[in-house]
Amino acid sequence: MWAWLAYDLRFYRTRARMNGETFGRIIGVVRSTVSRLESGELRIDEKQAGALDKHFATGGHFLRLLTYAKLGHDPDWFKEHVSYESRAFLLKIYELSLIPGLLQTPEYARACFTAAGVEDVEGYVTARIARQETLTRSSRPLMTAVLSQSVIDWPVGGPEVMRAQLAHLLAVARDPNMIVRVLPRTAGATIGLDGSFKILSVDEGDVAYTEAHGGGRLILAPSEVRQFGVRWDGISAQALPEDASRSLIENAMEVLK
Repeated sequence: MWAWLAYDLRFYRTRARMNGETFGRIIGVVRSTVSRLESGELRIDEKQAGALDKHFATGGHFLRLLTYAKLGHDPDWFKEHVSYESRAFLLKIYELSLIPGLLQTPEYARACFTAAGVEDVEGYVTARIARQETLTRSSRPLMTAVLSQSVIDWPVGGPEVMRAQLAHLLAVARDPNMIVRVLPRTAGATIGLDGSFKILSVDEGDVAYTEAHGGGRLILAPSEVRQFGVRWDGISAQALPEDASRSLIENAMEVLK
C-alpha cells in the first residue's frame, strides 16, 4: 500500500504537469523531498495527505490510502462498494463478460463461483443473492445495465442454466425501475472493451467501481468518477434500445433450445 501511495503522488503530479518544486509547495517540502516521497524512501503524513486531497479534489483519496497503509493491509474495496450499492438511488452498470451479480440467478452464480475455484461455493452464492435485496428494498434504486452481447451469448453453466438466466433478465427488464440494454457486436471497437464498471449515485455524490483480477477498485475522486461517466455515455450511445435489446436476448434463448 505504501508503494501505491508513492505511485499516486507521482501520478497526480505528472497528470497536473507539475514539477517537483510546485508540487512540494502544496505539502510544504522542497523538490528533493518530493523525489524521495515518490520513490518511497520517505512517507507523507496526514497533514500532507489532506493538503493533496484539497488541492486535487480527490474526495479523501490520499488520506484513505495513508490510513490503510498505516494499518498494513489493502482496503477491501468490494465490501466498501457493496455498502455504497445498498444506499444508492441510481445504478449504472456495464458488464463486458458476465451477467451483473445483482441480476444473476443462483444457478448462474453457482457456475461462476465453481469455475473460479472458490472453496465455499454455496456461501458465496448465498451472499450474492442476498445483495439483490438492494433491488427490492422500499427505497430501491433506478438501475440501468448495459451488457456486452458476449454476455448473453456465452452459455455459463450450460444451456439450461443460461436460458433460465436470460429469462430472468427479461423479467427484470419488465420492471419500470430496471433497464437492460445490450451493446451489440456490430458496434465494433468501443470504449467498453476496456472492462466492466459501475457508477453508483448516493446522497454524498457519485462513486465508481471497476472489476480487476484479484479484486476490484473503488473510485471516489470526483475527477476520476467523471471519466467513468464519459465512458458510460459513450457505451450507452452505442447500446441497442430496450426493445431491440429484448429481441436479442430472446434470440439468444432460442439458440439455447
